[in-house]
Amino acid sequence: MKSLDDDKAEDIVTIDLRERSAIADHMVICSGRSTRQVSAIAQKLLDRLKEKFRLSARSEGKDVGDWVLIDTGDVVVHIFRPEVREFYQLEKMWQDSRPRPAA
Repeated sequence: MKSLDDDKAEDIVTIDLRERSAIADHMVICSGRSTRQVSAIAQKLLDRLKEKFRLSARSEGKDVGDWVLIDTGDVVVHIFRPEVREFYQLEKMWQDSRPRPAA
């Protein structure tokens, strides 16, 4: 969360998946203002995960920059351009999980 906040990710939302899905314990959804910012936020998060936790997370979409998915195992992070986030509306898919703004 700190990495996303430090890199100026917008509208950060966390969703608790522990009682809802086996894919992960938590989902984080956020936005970047442009494809360049989305890709940069994703790359810095991947670098920090590797440096701090020695975790090589899987990622998809970083080269395009519209929607980057980072799978750390316990946490799945989605970084969107605002238009793409609005189109897919992942928060609505998981609305029973009560998305809550990050602190």
